[in-house]
Amino acid sequence: MKVPPLQALFFDFDGVLVDSNSPKTDAFRTLFAGYGEETVAEIVAYHKRHGGISRVKKIEYAHQHIIKQPLTDAELMCWATAYSDLVVNQVIDVPWIDGAKEFLDSTLGCLPVFVISGTPEEELKYIITRRNMAGYFQRILGSPKSKPEHIRNLLASFKLTAENCVFIGDALTDYNAARETGLHFVGIQGEIAFPEKTTVLPDCRGLNGVLADHFIW
Repeated sequence: MKVPPLQALFFDFDGVLVDSNSPKTDAFRTLFAGYGEETVAEIVAYHKRHGGISRVKKIEYAHQHIIKQPLTDAELMCWATAYSDLVVNQVIDVPWIDGAKEFLDSTLGCLPVFVISGTPEEELKYIITRRNMAGYFQRILGSPKSKPEHIRNLLASFKLTAENCVFIGDALTDYNAARETGLHFVGIQGEIAFPEKTTVLPDCRGLNGVLADHFIW
C-alpha cells in the first residue's frame, strides 16, 4: 500500500504540549469553592469529561445545569476573567509534556504545524509567546471558534488534504474534531478513554515513530 506524504500537524495545547491540565482543574475547584464539595466535584468531573472546549461554555453549563443559577452575559464574562486570572501565570510556568519540545525542534521548518485550543485565542497567544514557543507554529488558534471550524479554515488556506494531516490531542473533543474534518488522530493519554483502535501514546516521545509508520515526511 502506498504511504501518503504528511502535509501538516494540528496540536491541542493543554496536556499535549505543556503539562497544564492540573492547574486548570485546580482553578475550577478554586473558582467554585463556595458552592460546596459535592457541587465542586460535579463541576470538575464535567470539566474533565469535556477537555478542549471553552472555559466559558463550562462555566455557563456549571451555573445553568449544576448550580441551577444561570448567569447574565456580563456575569459570565466576569467568571471567565476570574478563571483566566487563576491560570495564566501557572500555564506559563508548567513543564513541557515529555518529548514535546524535542519533537517540535525536530519538525521546525519541515511542514506546517498549528495549535488549536479551547483557550481564548488572545490568552493562548500570550501564553505561547511568554513561553517562547511561537516560532514553532504557523497559526495559533483558540476559542470562541470551534476546533472543526479552525481545521476547515486551515485546510483551505494552506491547500491541505485532510487525510494527509494529523491532529494530536488528549480529549474526546480533539478526537471528534479530527473525525468530523477527516484528519487522522493520535491521542496523548490523560484521563480519557479513547475509542478502540485509536493510536494513543503516553506522551510525545513516541510521536516521531508513529508518524513515520503511516506517512512519508
